[in-house]
Amino acid sequence: MRPELPQLSPRDEHNARLEALVRAPGRVNPTPAARYDLVVLGGGTAGLVTAAGAAGLGARVALVEKELLGGDCLNVGCVPSKALIACARAAADARRAGAFGVRTGAVDVDFGAVMARMRRLRADLSEHDAVARFTGLGVDVFLGEGRFVAPRALEVEGATLRFKKACVATGGRPSAPPIPGLAEAGYLTNVTVFSLTSPPARLAVLGGGPIGCELAQAFARLGVQVTVLEAAPRLLPRDHPDAAPLVAAALREDGVEVLTGARVSAVSRRGQATVLTVEGEGGAREVEADALLVAVGRAPNVEGLGLEAAGVRFDPRRGVEVDDFLRTSNRHVYAAGDVCSPFKFTHAADAQARLVLRNALFFGRARASALTVPWCTYTDPEVAHVGLAAEDARAAGLDVATFRVELAQVDRARLEGATGFVEVVADRRSGRLRGATVVGRHAGDLIGEASLALRLRASLGDLSATIHPYPTLAEAFRKAGDAWMRTRLTPFRRRLLRGVIALRR
Repeated sequence: MRPELPQLSPRDEHNARLEALVRAPGRVNPTPAARYDLVVLGGGTAGLVTAAGAAGLGARVALVEKELLGGDCLNVGCVPSKALIACARAAADARRAGAFGVRTGAVDVDFGAVMARMRRLRADLSEHDAVARFTGLGVDVFLGEGRFVAPRALEVEGATLRFKKACVATGGRPSAPPIPGLAEAGYLTNVTVFSLTSPPARLAVLGGGPIGCELAQAFARLGVQVTVLEAAPRLLPRDHPDAAPLVAAALREDGVEVLTGARVSAVSRRGQATVLTVEGEGGAREVEADALLVAVGRAPNVEGLGLEAAGVRFDPRRGVEVDDFLRTSNRHVYAAGDVCSPFKFTHAADAQARLVLRNALFFGRARASALTVPWCTYTDPEVAHVGLAAEDARAAGLDVATFRVELAQVDRARLEGATGFVEVVADRRSGRLRGATVVGRHAGDLIGEASLALRLRASLGDLSATIHPYPTLAEAFRKAGDAWMRTRLTPFRRRLLRGVIALRR
């Protein structure tokens, strides 16, 4: 009997439907084929895309998953978190509607209804990742713990799957720092937090990265008293430094207490409360909460896979070692997604899965380093980035310039009360785009324009010449292009143009 999963709590109709679709209780695994063209270990985004794509191309495919198909994204990541964020944003917009001349009165959040909506939508979307869908595509789906037993063989539930090629796509899991008392006190992670049916009165969030900031703001907007503790000097330490103050200000406006440069040295219990001892510039203090959410990083799922038997090198912290073609030290085994990638994003896992299909099945030479991978943190304002930061471009020997457009200069943003900025990094002479950062509402949607421009090696001149609908937030990219174009109008060129105009009079 399989152990109960926190993703399936509470046991309501929505989670029952989720389980029926992506876990299929009582189902019997198929009889293995003599040999598979591809065996995929892991049923998250990377594994599902690899398996579906290979089957669609005519390969004989086996997919192995020990928990729920859909992986983190569907069950404990993108889908539930964005459902929660949408409800939290609706509450925040209702509270601030007075600024638009709309009177709403007091805002009453039904936390149970918010979480039930999330579970319902998650179950709705799980149809795309259902066991029945993949068997219908011709994939042999094996539910159970898979483990390599030889360089070209894997076992699951007593069955041996032999393969020509394999893909390790087991993803990652939340990690916890070695803080004295943390394990004994107990804590939530992204795996367990979405099983809440009632809100904690006080929530402490350990970690001011993307997950910590997103959930801290969401819970605060839903009526929870939230404290964020980040050891670094600022929130979102891996993002644009100018994004952090804007996000911190937004969190504080929503009622979040933001503590940066805060190191948690111990965790204990005091009655029903969790007590964190925090060391900072001002000395030590205590933060008391009814629940603690740990959001400080991810660890790759490499244990118990029998990777040693397959001759696949790995590191417990960095994951499976792959080359630029996503091939492991066993030339018959590839890897994709969080288990091997520095980019812990669903869309990166999807893109890498497509590279595995080309390289493993068709002798392709597609390189992971050639991928243009954007990312977004879904706070309000959102923070999105793609390509090189200015300092990284200069370190690579590129002569670049940055062009920044404050959203206050964009009419649509002013009409909607949006704040933030668009900043692009481009070659000083040619204007070729090298990177971009967007901070503001809908930043995750806007960054797609910069991603396409990077992939097509487009220039800021191209963005300047592209007609954007008025009024839209995307006009910020055209304005950045216009700013670069103005740098091309040197005094000499200006005199030359004046002379041409004078001759035509």
